Amino acid sequence: MLGELKQAISMHDPEVAALIAAEDVRQQQTICLIPSENYASKYVLAALATSFTNKYSEGYPYRWQDGDKVARNGRYYQGQANTDALEHLAMQRALDLFTPNPERYHANVQPLSGSPANLAVLNACLEPGDTFMGLSLQHGGHLTHGHNVSVTGRYYQAVHYHLNDDEVINYAEVRALAEKHRPKLIFCGATAYPLIIDFAQLGEIAKAVGALLVADVSHINGLCIAGQHPHPFPHADVLTTTTHKMLRGPRAGLIICRKELGEAIDRSVFPGLQGGPHMNTITSMAIALQEAATESYQAYAAQIVKNAKRLAQTLQQAGFRLVGGGTENHLLLIDAVQSAENVRSKSGGYLAARLEKAGIIVNKNTLPGDDKPWLPTGIRIGTPAVTTLGMVEQDMDVIANWITRVAGCKDDDGTLLTVKQEVESFMAAREIPEAFAQS
Repeated sequence: MLGELKQAISMHDPEVAALIAAEDVRQQQTICLIPSENYASKYVLAALATSFTNKYSEGYPYRWQDGDKVARNGRYYQGQANTDALEHLAMQRALDLFTPNPERYHANVQPLSGSPANLAVLNACLEPGDTFMGLSLQHGGHLTHGHNVSVTGRYYQAVHYHLNDDEVINYAEVRALAEKHRPKLIFCGATAYPLIIDFAQLGEIAKAVGALLVADVSHINGLCIAGQHPHPFPHADVLTTTTHKMLRGPRAGLIICRKELGEAIDRSVFPGLQGGPHMNTITSMAIALQEAATESYQAYAAQIVKNAKRLAQTLQQAGFRLVGGGTENHLLLIDAVQSAENVRSKSGGYLAARLEKAGIIVNKNTLPGDDKPWLPTGIRIGTPAVTTLGMVEQDMDVIANWITRVAGCKDDDGTLLTVKQEVESFMAAREIPEAFAQS
């Protein structure tokens, strides 16, 4: 299927085909430990290349009337019978997968990614200048949770909460700030936080001050649906997420909210922030949502956590300092500067670059106390992608050994090349799966 497509591209445009082939090789020969990356099935990938790419579908497959969706077509272009059915299917699969009572919630599958989804929620629920709260970027939050370089921090008054001295979310600070500033909305969820998030406590805080609670579960969505992490519903009013990362879908966004918020959020996505949705991406998303609604996916999510905990344990034994003392989910934050002498690095970026030379792909990441995001002291690693490849706890010991050797070596002692060769040999025996088990 995909092989034939690549061959056709090679005949049509050799330059592009060469870059596709080079990326295929890179992904096959390196170990991906970036927690926001994963591998999609051949069905998810193939859906992106269907004829739905050709169709403009501005609007929705329904209209809102007196707070309820009605069947009258809400598109601005004709020829929508198939796109309407497809979008309804994707919405229903999202509701079935993510909500305890699908009939009480509404799904919007049109956001182009996670950042537009978060902006759409703010645009729907706040007026410019209104106050909302989010976790500080340096303490694990996302840019769209109110950082000053994001439009979310420029159009609204963002108040940030932080981790405490034990590097756990400071729930007492969240409560105090909420009582002081009376925000209209509180973001929870994170992009770099290795511990469990107490959605129940955050929901109680939000309710006490009359704020909406928005759970951005882009990183932990698979853990939430598989029972490996507490679920944001019913405590949250809105859930936002990407559909790549742990869901192994296309690069897209998804919003699920209490039904009474649905009309405002729909109007915020379109016409507020977007024009026509990418129907080929929604096609791909529908397939990924169905793949996640299986028993095999439940086992996959459980193994992600087992692998992350084993990797954390082994790295700590080697002398690395981990933010929060370890992990309770899918990711680890390594303090590259304040670890033991034999594994410490000049900076997170320096260690990330050395690991890439050895065939291990991570990302540099800010840690609490960093004041220069472009020169962070940490790296962020995660296990979703390697778990997709079928790796288990014993493989994490091998990976931890490589990371330890790279962190402790000298530039000219040949370690980076040696590890790179070992990684390539290790990966040669592991194929990126074309499909995932269905059950």
